[in-house]
Amino acid sequence: MRRFRELYAEIPRKNGKSMLGAIIGNYLLVADSEPGAEVYSGATTLDQALEVFRPAWMMTLRNHAYREHFGIDLGGTEKNPGTIYQLASASRFEAVVGKPGDGASPHGALVDEFHEHKTPDLYDTMKTGMGARTQPLLVVITTAGVDTSAPCYEHRDRLAKELEAGALDPTVLVIMFGVDESDDWKDFAVWRKANPNFGVSLHEDYLRARYREAMTSPARRNIILCKHLNKWMNAGQAWTDMVKWAECAAPGMRIEDFAGHRAWLGLDLASRTDVASLLAVVEDGELLRVFARHYLPSDTVEKPQNAHYRTFRDVGALTVSDGARTDFGQIEDDMRAWADLLDVKAIGYDPREATFLMDRVARWAKFDIVEVTQGPGNLSEPMKELEARIAARTIRHADDPVLTWMMGNVVLKQARGGGPVKYFYPTKERESSKIDGAVALIMAVGRALAAPAEEPEIFAEVW
Repeated sequence: MRRFRELYAEIPRKNGKSMLGAIIGNYLLVADSEPGAEVYSGATTLDQALEVFRPAWMMTLRNHAYREHFGIDLGGTEKNPGTIYQLASASRFEAVVGKPGDGASPHGALVDEFHEHKTPDLYDTMKTGMGARTQPLLVVITTAGVDTSAPCYEHRDRLAKELEAGALDPTVLVIMFGVDESDDWKDFAVWRKANPNFGVSLHEDYLRARYREAMTSPARRNIILCKHLNKWMNAGQAWTDMVKWAECAAPGMRIEDFAGHRAWLGLDLASRTDVASLLAVVEDGELLRVFARHYLPSDTVEKPQNAHYRTFRDVGALTVSDGARTDFGQIEDDMRAWADLLDVKAIGYDPREATFLMDRVARWAKFDIVEVTQGPGNLSEPMKELEARIAARTIRHADDPVLTWMMGNVVLKQARGGGPVKYFYPTKERESSKIDGAVALIMAVGRALAAPAEEPEIFAEVW
């Protein structure tokens, strides 16, 4: 009888994942002598399902002795491969999209590129349908992905923790190729470590080309590290070079040490149940110094899926109000305290959620209050300025973990339309990838860029 009933294999691209799945599928069809075996290659699209099924079909077509020995028939054509049959046992192997019907009884199930699945439906249907089989096998073969809220990440995270704790189900086999947290991705040796078929199906010159691309292109780096080092990422095409952002950190920097300095604020309020961020950009000679406050209600923080918010709270980087709603009064108090300490010139804010609060602020504020609608016309130039300052290390931040997380979540989008000038705006790949603090910082930098002409010029021309 089979020892393992489930395999989770996380393997970088071009390392023979599809071929491995095809071999397993063909074996399960005939070698177990399972009456009426049902074997499925499943994915979110037909093209993806065929990535495993087509090699299995072609293997069978080209191996006449194999077909004759096991009595296998092929449906379809090379262009459109159909079901693989063993008529004597009434067994079949076929590609499926989405999930098979509830009446399916898989002996073997191949779930390809699980990281692309938005729901666990296919995995769950395959697994729950195996109850009538004596030795079924569920195979998940995937690369890492860019959506840590997807069912694949939740599944692999649980398996990894169980494996580390010695509590893994003995019928589950876990194989994860990739890099460790302590590995330096800039060392090419770890690229060889992460790729088991290095020099076989994955050629060194190809991998070195991807390595050089990751070194020189921040916009491409995340997706390359994800697909070739199996690093799960929050953003597919990050705007911020996080290595350079880290070089701008000044841990221990205190806003109280810059009393009286010119400053500009940015405020991004989501709904009262979501993250709100207040940012200050303080002028210090040629430098801009960044200070941040972030807010959430306790009901949101305590949700099971929000462990990262609890970590931020525990290190003092997140202000948490009791109950189900963010305390906007606390945000106003913090804004007033900064206004008393600094020479605040202006605040930029997103009007979608903040109009009521800013009407209150207008009653006492001595600085300009500016609505900043969220589009490339208002955000493109501040984004360019901020990116240039990060690259030149003329910005300093207090190593705020919430702001760092949000900066890493920003994806750069280019506005549609032609013309010699390119306009950009920030976005995120999914709802869980918060960017409120980054947007507030961009708005604060925008207010500084719009400082009156008679004030000293502190910005270099960029891009």
